[in-house]
Amino acid sequence: MLQGPYSSLDRDRLLIRLPFKSFAVGTVLLPVTGFIACIFISLWYHYEDATYTHCKVSNYLPSISSAISGVPERYIWRGCIGLHSAPRYLVAFAYFSFYRSRFANRLRELLLSGLALLCSLAENTGLVMLTYVSSTETYSVHKYGFLTFIGSSLVHMLTTCWLWYVIKRHYVSPEEVTSYRWKLRLFLFNISCCVIAAYFFRRHNKYCEAGIYSLFAAFEYLVVFSNMAFHMTAFWDFGSKEVTVATPPEDKRY
Repeated sequence: MLQGPYSSLDRDRLLIRLPFKSFAVGTVLLPVTGFIACIFISLWYHYEDATYTHCKVSNYLPSISSAISGVPERYIWRGCIGLHSAPRYLVAFAYFSFYRSRFANRLRELLLSGLALLCSLAENTGLVMLTYVSSTETYSVHKYGFLTFIGSSLVHMLTTCWLWYVIKRHYVSPEEVTSYRWKLRLFLFNISCCVIAAYFFRRHNKYCEAGIYSLFAAFEYLVVFSNMAFHMTAFWDFGSKEVTVATPPEDKRY
């Protein structure tokens, strides 16, 4: 549960109290460190298998699917994503509650808030799906998980940028202005990387040129890192909040 510094939970029996900034950093560091570890392990121990393509041309970087499908890479990635997915669901509902309080009398923004919530849940679910079903196990499920992740991620970023544009017009908090600017920059960077990655992927499949798949993989990495950075902007949005776990006093229990 997200709470401000002073709340009714202060009267309850606290089990955990964690500043949201620490919570956000820890949540994002899980997939970041897992992703970097998987890439380095796949390059160091499984280079030939990780960089192999059907074209059989020179390739120097593994795609994300290849980097997380080997052993122990798949277990590292699954562990990091599994631990990070629950906080992501929590933050999705925290944002929805935040938007409802800001846009209580604005129907269009309330509807967009609901869309942002659905896209955030779908994005996280797609990520879990493509993580726990590797491309070497059931390719179709992995593929649909990836498409769900990318599609819902882009819609979520676009919707979030619009909501924060409206917030910026009506509120003057420096943290909110900073948050909006970084959200917009990261969204534009992310969608640009998606387009470039798709171009190199199509070019690789059509012409089978040496090194082109490595360029696709590099921009695929940038898509993932910019997505993580976008979610990290919650650092500003809930910076003064705390994540608390508490039990009610005896007289509140039923």
